[in-house]
Amino acid sequence: MILPKALRGLALVLIHSLAPLAATSALAQVETISPEGCVGIDSDFERLACYDRAVGRHRRPGGIEEAPQATSPDSAPESSPTTPQREPFVGPPPPAEMMARPAVAGGLAEAGPPVASSLLDSRWELTRNAKLGTFGMRAFKPVYLLPAFYTDSPNQFPSSPEPGHSVTESENLDEVEAKFQISFKTKIAQELFGHRGDLWFGYTQSSRWQVYNSELSRPFRETNYEPELMLVFHTSYELLGLDGRLLGVSLNHQSNGTDLPYSRSWNRVIGMIGFERDAWTLVARPWWRLPEVAGGEDNPDLEDYAGRGDLLLVRRLREHEISLMARHSLRGGASSHGAVELGWVFPIHRDLKGYLQIFHGYAESLIDYNQSSTRIGLGISLLEWY
Repeated sequence: MILPKALRGLALVLIHSLAPLAATSALAQVETISPEGCVGIDSDFERLACYDRAVGRHRRPGGIEEAPQATSPDSAPESSPTTPQREPFVGPPPPAEMMARPAVAGGLAEAGPPVASSLLDSRWELTRNAKLGTFGMRAFKPVYLLPAFYTDSPNQFPSSPEPGHSVTESENLDEVEAKFQISFKTKIAQELFGHRGDLWFGYTQSSRWQVYNSELSRPFRETNYEPELMLVFHTSYELLGLDGRLLGVSLNHQSNGTDLPYSRSWNRVIGMIGFERDAWTLVARPWWRLPEVAGGEDNPDLEDYAGRGDLLLVRRLREHEISLMARHSLRGGASSHGAVELGWVFPIHRDLKGYLQIFHGYAESLIDYNQSSTRIGLGISLLEWY
């Protein structure tokens, strides 16, 4: 039977209009969608509709939604093998020292591992979500071992302007020695001064060992001991495109623990200002030397060589970390001295990391504070800045 033109046109319109609905209905009968399968849909409208179908929510005419039907675990539909599935996003694991989170007095810490919002936050527990409690061992400065630490000019005659602090006979030091550093800190009190301040105690020790010098029975040439009491505050502001995260002040003592003529020591009040942006961190530390209470100074001109402040710039790049330290006396003329130190941590195999350190300038150690030298060390890193 031949339909009139008008009837044939109406039939074509109905076919084209109902075909998508029929296809959608058929697909809904053979395809079961899970919420995870909706993650990869780019369109907001289509992704929302997918979630509605996945949880059983349907829309009535007029935009009113029906509540999803309660189902038992046994009657839950299984996902179709043809439906693309996405694993839920899981971020990188927290640092080892942040895996366990102790309870905090007052119920300020929630259950679960702490979450740090930045590099400075991960090291200093600045935000309340990153707090780990008190009296636990924490990372402070880098920990490393350099079996080979070369200098172009060994300090054979350590000296100081203070009487009785100068060596008159050559030390007969080798150009190559070993160097290592250990460092840690612990929190004494937290959430002081309006929940923004933490009180820390830190300790750093670095040693230079003439391990290859058999003529001198392989002595430890110089060890510097540095205990420090620090009050650190969380800040939140922006300056020149950098996020100001940290403000602190510390009472610092550094000495080499030896008798005359090798004795060297000083005490400082150190300020700390920390900034960061993405994987960059910048910490500025100006300091003021405290005068000796009694007796003479071990090294009265130390600030003119070791400086009156330093800057530390650190860049994290995947498995690498590059650091640059610079300090200066902030004086001109004959008192203008300083130093720079470049550090590079790089992967070797799995968790083993190498460490390259290059130093140029004054005060690589206290005994060498007024001796300019260039030093290069190569070894392994056990703990980085961040």
